[in-house]
Amino acid sequence: QVQLVESGGGVVQFGGSLRLSCAASGFTFSLYSMSWYRQAPGKERELVATITGAGGRTNYADSVKGRFTISRDNAKNTMYLQMASLKPEDTAVYYCTVKLRNTYWGQGTQVTVSS
Repeated sequence: QVQLVESGGGVVQFGGSLRLSCAASGFTFSLYSMSWYRQAPGKERELVATITGAGGRTNYADSVKGRFTISRDNAKNTMYLQMASLKPEDTAVYYCTVKLRNTYWGQGTQVTVSS
């Protein structure tokens, strides 16, 4: 079955960096676009970044453009989100997701940016 497992979250100071990972299994990873979403307390889940199957195209939310980088290693069935210049407003649970016939989500990883 499809599994998505995020890791790499934690507590970081304002201006710091973190790298999130999403290990995928149960489908042909390289064929599908993947995305990162996040959900802050009391807010709706929002799209952060998307990457195509081969990794050739990426898209970012305006709020993270220039600070976050999405990437993938299809040999390892893993997607990444490199986050830099973190701000308190980046504090959220971060989820990876893939849309097959259904949409699948990981369990999420908490990122907390302290000021």
